[in-house]
Amino acid sequence: MVENIKTIFMNFYQQNIADYILSLQEYPIKLVLLIIDITIVVLIAYKALQLLKETRAWQLLKGIVYLIIATAVSGLLQLNILHFLLSSLMTYGVIILIVIFQPELRRALEQLGTSKLTKFFGIDQDIATKTKENIYKIAIAATELSKTKTGALIVIERDIEIKDIISTGIYMDAEISPQLLVNIFTPNTPLHDGAVVISDNKIRAAACMLPLASDKDIAKELGTRHRAAIGISKESDSIAVVVSEETGKISVAKDGTLIADIKEEALKKILIKNMITKRMLPNREKTQKNVFKNMKENMKTKIEQQKEKILTKKEERKK
Repeated sequence: MVENIKTIFMNFYQQNIADYILSLQEYPIKLVLLIIDITIVVLIAYKALQLLKETRAWQLLKGIVYLIIATAVSGLLQLNILHFLLSSLMTYGVIILIVIFQPELRRALEQLGTSKLTKFFGIDQDIATKTKENIYKIAIAATELSKTKTGALIVIERDIEIKDIISTGIYMDAEISPQLLVNIFTPNTPLHDGAVVISDNKIRAAACMLPLASDKDIAKELGTRHRAAIGISKESDSIAVVVSEETGKISVAKDGTLIADIKEEALKKILIKNMITKRMLPNREKTQKNVFKNMKENMKTKIEQQKEKILTKKEERKK
């Protein structure tokens, strides 16, 4: 049996791997195509697994993998009857897969047909658009908290990282939603004390501890939340949104200054102005585009060089 395994492996190596390595040596350009091929296959497999993990089909997929392994093992161990039954079952495997995964396949094809490929692979929004959407969600949450006079403190990280602040709280790494923010600050819940920190368009942590500004920097009637908001805005370039528990008024702390008693629309404008315009997100996008352009140019240069090498070798052989 061991000799059979060795023979199978050697035949596979000789027919598939060794011959391919020789072809790569003769035509190096095939290496570039191989890398592109592998990248596309990995992306498709990753996206397919992502879709399956969200459904009950994930358990069925694991069962199919076990079935394939059992078929291969039964063949190697020469368990002829079991191997025949499993092989017969595998013959109709494609039809079984289509029947079992019909809803998931339909959803994947609908996504592919009705949206861009970038959206299918999860790259559906640029940074500026996503940031703007999240600003609207924060403003909605702050307004809802204001109506019920629920105290809240939301810190939005900008260019200066505040990982030391994030480490003082409960790590979440959650998508931003008004419902989640309102729920976090609901009184008598485990996370309602402290601040929520938003970084890279995600809720990174809740119940975080912030540095307090000194008493002389703010009016005496303002409480701990406002002092903490001013404190973090002085020590970093973060923006803090505060909802007063006593009055329900919304305030924004920026660069050590408190802008008090603002409405939902004004809050949106302030956040958009400071989170999008001043952060120069379009410049980041330009930088990314330049990176992709450079990659393309480098790829073209390499391909041309490989072509020249191949032509040179052919001319040398003719001589």
